[in-house]
Amino acid sequence: MESWGLAAHAEPGALGEHFLYFAYGSNLLKERLRLRNPSAQFICVARLQDFKVDFGNYQGVTSTSWHGGIATIVQSPGDEVWGVVWKMHVKNISSLDEQEGVGSGTYIPIEIDVRNQEGKVLTCRSYQMLDYVPAPPSPHYKKVICKGAKQNGLPSDYQRKLEEIETNHYEGPVKVFEEIEAVIKEAL
Repeated sequence: MESWGLAAHAEPGALGEHFLYFAYGSNLLKERLRLRNPSAQFICVARLQDFKVDFGNYQGVTSTSWHGGIATIVQSPGDEVWGVVWKMHVKNISSLDEQEGVGSGTYIPIEIDVRNQEGKVLTCRSYQMLDYVPAPPSPHYKKVICKGAKQNGLPSDYQRKLEEIETNHYEGPVKVFEEIEAVIKEAL
């Protein structure tokens, strides 16, 4: 297992001035992640074994950012979650934590081991929502996740699985989605 020299007191996924972050939700899309975390660099596609993605509202309250359930990972023997490992500068831990709602208790940072496509184990920081009520995502949130999965070449079977996720059919505006779309258009 590649531990990247983690000390017992280190931040989850830390390696020197950088840390590895495993994204499985909206941060699969580089434009989404880099809105608040400009140091993010793609490392690889990876798989988290014995977990699955679920969607929900923290303490039953619908996300005001996404207007629907948001992604989390839950233990599920035999299942797997595909995602992206990003290398980020430690100066972005606080902005990533803020984006993930760590201060409000929505998510907690966790340390997980994922395997890249060559089988190498990488220890990463990720996030998990513990106190949530299952709820479908908005179409906007699902679209960002699916775009990120395609952008990074996640396995086609997994991409199909993401495309099949039912949404809540929300049709109103989603500010963060509009920000992401603007960044993508600017890059063209």
